[in-house]
Amino acid sequence: MNTLAKQIEHLNQELSSQLPQEILEAFGNSIEDLKTKKINENSVQIGDQMPEFSLPNALGKIISSEDILRNGKIILAFYRGSWCPYCNLELKFLQDHLSRIKDKGATLIAVSPQSPDQSLSMMGKNKLEFEVLTDIDNNFAEKLGITFQLQDFVIPYYKSLGINLSDFNKNNDNVLPVPAVFVVDENRVVTYKFLDVNYMNRVDVEELINSL
Repeated sequence: MNTLAKQIEHLNQELSSQLPQEILEAFGNSIEDLKTKKINENSVQIGDQMPEFSLPNALGKIISSEDILRNGKIILAFYRGSWCPYCNLELKFLQDHLSRIKDKGATLIAVSPQSPDQSLSMMGKNKLEFEVLTDIDNNFAEKLGITFQLQDFVIPYYKSLGINLSDFNKNNDNVLPVPAVFVVDENRVVTYKFLDVNYMNRVDVEELINSL
């Protein structure tokens, strides 16, 4: 088991002991429902061309895929938001291995629908040294086929934990990206893909780096 998986296992144990059973069951039902949507099969695949993007970073500067690809490959890490403890673990773990990623000539980019000010706060808290971009209304993620509508039955449980997605994403859609990681080469071809509708499962960073 890799180190990130061990950290996630520890987090699972913590949350299982802290959260009411009713909430844990609702989250589990949400994941089981997403498994029926076949998001992985219907999303962008290895060998496909990644659409171009131009998205604002945490300071509002527009970052384009065209500019980044002039310097080599891109790793695109889609995460749900800074409110998600699993996303924070994954992003911090990627930060820990950022020098290895750069040594392979790749640029790491994280993408979520949350607003730039939320991303800026998260970057400071987690000491992230890579670009964190805002995919407004999930427009880019939708092109990749990796978005989903958070189910009505689970939204009240999110709110009971203080997670109001409208505060983070500046809309009332309750749409999120499935956690996913893509490697895109200089020709915009997807050469590696990790996607799992179970947000508790995250990319194997060693496998990711070896794919570069």
